[in-house]
Amino acid sequence: MIPVNEPLFGEKEKEYLIRCIETGWIGSDGQFVKEFEEKFASYIGRKYGVAVSSGTAALEVAVKAVGISSEDEVIMPTFTIISCAQAIVKVGAKPVLVDADYRTFNMIVNDIEKKITEKTKAIMIVHIYGLPVDVEPVRNLAKKYGLLIIEDSAEAIGLEYKEKLCGSFGDVSVFSFYTNKHIATGEGGMILTDDEEIAEKCKYYRNLCFSTDPALRFVHEDIGWNYRMTNLQAAVGLAQIERISDIIQKKRWIGRKYNELLLDIPHVYLPVEKTDYAENIYWVYPIVIKDEYEKDAKEVMKALRQMGIDTRPFFYPMHKQPVFNRMGLFLGEHYPNSEKLYEKGFYIPSGIALTEEQILKVSEAMHEVFK
Repeated sequence: MIPVNEPLFGEKEKEYLIRCIETGWIGSDGQFVKEFEEKFASYIGRKYGVAVSSGTAALEVAVKAVGISSEDEVIMPTFTIISCAQAIVKVGAKPVLVDADYRTFNMIVNDIEKKITEKTKAIMIVHIYGLPVDVEPVRNLAKKYGLLIIEDSAEAIGLEYKEKLCGSFGDVSVFSFYTNKHIATGEGGMILTDDEEIAEKCKYYRNLCFSTDPALRFVHEDIGWNYRMTNLQAAVGLAQIERISDIIQKKRWIGRKYNELLLDIPHVYLPVEKTDYAENIYWVYPIVIKDEYEKDAKEVMKALRQMGIDTRPFFYPMHKQPVFNRMGLFLGEHYPNSEKLYEKGFYIPSGIALTEEQILKVSEAMHEVFK
């Protein structure tokens, strides 16, 4: 089975992990955590970095740190992972959804303004699958209406929008270092901001809201989480930020190889290579089946799996999620592009460790399934 994703580690990761073990600094107080925060923030171009235990943790901490609360509304895409909506719901706020563009998979920016109400507090932009949201008009809207921008760049490490890295645009921006991300620490995440007060609140909430006064450590004024990153995770992340350019180059090489090999399959849309504002980074390699083809994504994925090719389905839209519908959210709402993308879309192996031989095997299987 060719896995849909396989990370690639080197000697530097081993060196840093051994140093953690030999020194005994394996928890969240080790030197690698602070160093990783500083280097990652510097790479993206932000002042402050706060490392946490996952991308989901980053979203939850960030949403609370910027002051989202009950009675607030946050505009966000319906086509994304549940973590985004979950972070909003957990603080008692209401997610307000926007459909996805069918070819870039990102939220339709022109649909945002009509969703703004007196209760709108923020816009959450989520860069999807390898291309960014068109950020400039969103920032203009935020400025016009006095809204915050929460930027989810979990899938966009190293991706540029108009020659500036994603993660540098939000009032607060979040990243994931899950195994399938460009920087992979197993689990892990990061919050970036240029606002010192927001950064300090993020540190407070990730650490169970412990008092900074040692004598009052166990006196808590608010509810937080144990969402700290370990020194072991940070050691792995630090090793990879040092070679992030090579990682991005490999991802784009994989994307270009697939573009060449799969171009002659008439029944699918291949990913958009570039837009007016960005070049695809191919975080994953997404396939969308055209309407005239009789099988849906589930049937094609099953056939590929029988041929030894692992795949993943596209996101199930937020407005269709049973858990939110049972809460009375999104009832009767309809977002046709996102619904159709779930039915027609899937992605094929594209991890950093993927070899040219494996890419050829995936291509052969795709041609066999769609012939």
